[in-house]
Amino acid sequence: MTSLPTKAPAKKLGLVIDLDICVGCHACAVNCKEWNASGHSAPLTDWNAYSGTESADGDDAGAWGVWFNRVHTYEVGDAPESRTVHFPRSCLHCEEPACVTVCPTGASYKREEDGIVLVNPDTCIGCKLCSWACPYGAREYDYTDGVMKKCTLCIDKIYNENLEEVDRVPACVSTCPAGARHFGDLGDAGSAVSKLVSERGGYDLMPEMGYKPTNKYLPPRPRKANAGDTGAPTKLEALAAEAADAVPSNAGGNGFLTWVDAVLSR
Repeated sequence: MTSLPTKAPAKKLGLVIDLDICVGCHACAVNCKEWNASGHSAPLTDWNAYSGTESADGDDAGAWGVWFNRVHTYEVGDAPESRTVHFPRSCLHCEEPACVTVCPTGASYKREEDGIVLVNPDTCIGCKLCSWACPYGAREYDYTDGVMKKCTLCIDKIYNENLEEVDRVPACVSTCPAGARHFGDLGDAGSAVSKLVSERGGYDLMPEMGYKPTNKYLPPRPRKANAGDTGAPTKLEALAAEAADAVPSNAGGNGFLTWVDAVLSR
């Protein structure tokens, strides 16, 4: 099986995603698909791309293919306190990635210089062990190439010296119209992303798994009933507070994200 780096990476490059302002437009997923169609893990192949051309047992099989970033939408809570939350999901580039340690060929690996988790397509045998080990569903099997693929944090973009420094961010970050996605060194306590996580109570997804994801999620803020409202606790927030009692101390104590953990753990 594959070993992790013997020393901690010099950097911990990753994403911070603000669930409070993500509008679920899927621009991040679309631009990710566009950039990576010819990027590090290209191509991102499609089958039945527009639906209606393939069927299973006589039914439309739907549009599907390889996507590094997917956006899920949930309704949380009961009316009138319910809210719609859009939840982007991609590789979290964990500090202790099980997808790497189960790999029998060393194709999945974690870089020492920046902590990014990648797949070497030349040595990947498509056994899918990494996808079974990943609790976040971040691995994608390319049926055309017969190998596993995943988010690369756009390494061919963030290190591209032909681009202006401001443009050296993952495609999903540069295209987000709401500014809900942030990129930086989460191993540097003084970085903008680390400060954002500290100020907003950034959360590790499914911390009980022990994989220590680098990417963080910022929880939705308390709902405001009226313009100028300061965001007094609502019924949903009260339920979240009750749920927090059952959350481990290192889980951030956020009821909504506890619910997301439960959904992804099914």
